[in-house]
This record gives sequence, C-alpha cells and structure tokens, in this order.
Amino acid sequence: MTDRDRAPLWGMAESRVALVAAGAGLVLIGVVVFASDVRPSQYPAIAAWLIGALIVHDVLIAGTIVAVAVLSRRAPVPHGAILVVQGALAVAGIAALVVVPEIVKKAVGTANPTILPLDYGLNLAVLIGVLAVAAAIGVLLHVRLARRATAQD
Repeated sequence: MTDRDRAPLWGMAESRVALVAAGAGLVLIGVVVFASDVRPSQYPAIAAWLIGALIVHDVLIAGTIVAVAVLSRRAPVPHGAILVVQGALAVAGIAALVVVPEIVKKAVGTANPTILPLDYGLNLAVLIGVLAVAAAIGVLLHVRLARRATAQD
C-alpha cells in the first residue's frame, strides 16, 4: 500500500468547517474583548475608522492593484514580473494604511511626546523604497529567466 492509496485524514469539506469554526471563535473572542474594553462613547469613532480603512483598502489599494493588472495585460513582461509588482504594491499599501494614522497624530501632536517617538514618515518612505528596489530586482529576474527560456526553445 502506497501513500497515494491511503485515504486522506481530512477532506476539503472538513478542513473548511474547521477553518470557519476557528475563525468564528476568534471573531467571538474579539467581540467579547471589544465589548469589555471599549467604552460605548468610542463606538462611533471606531466605526468611522473601520469604514475609512475599508474604503481606503477597497478603493485605493485594491483598485491600484487591479489597475496594474489590467494595464499590464498587453505588456511584453512575464506574468511573474507583474505579480511581483502587485505584491509590492499590496505590501506598500497596507503598510501605509497602518502607518499614516501615526504620521497624522505625530503632526497634530500628543500630550506625551514619548508616545510617538519615531519619524514614521521617513520609516514609511524607507520601507517603500526598499520594496521598490526588491520589486525591481524581482522583475528583472523574471524578465531574464523568461528570455532564457524562450532562447532555449
């Protein structure tokens, strides 16, 4: 009897049920912690922040990535190179979504200057620069490998 002859321990349906149950449990824990730790007077501000984050994600980040995919369909670039650029855009967008509130709060000022001690704008710029360089290297590697593959054919 080989490994292929054995029935899998878990099927796809069981795996999905387990993942949905785990996710529902984590959501329940989040709701309990939220209800016990957050004052009801803060609910509108939290709702506004969550709606803003959803809009920024769906319109700006996902929209930019989809636009890159649509515009690059006819480009003479390997598909893997386009995926590298899309991945870098996704990481940069999510990092900006997380860091921009700190940049704004530091610009507005806090009662305690030690709460936000770093230069978050510079750090975000460095991260985006490193991502751009890494994506450029990834694109160059994909283009070079694609040229080698077509040259060998």
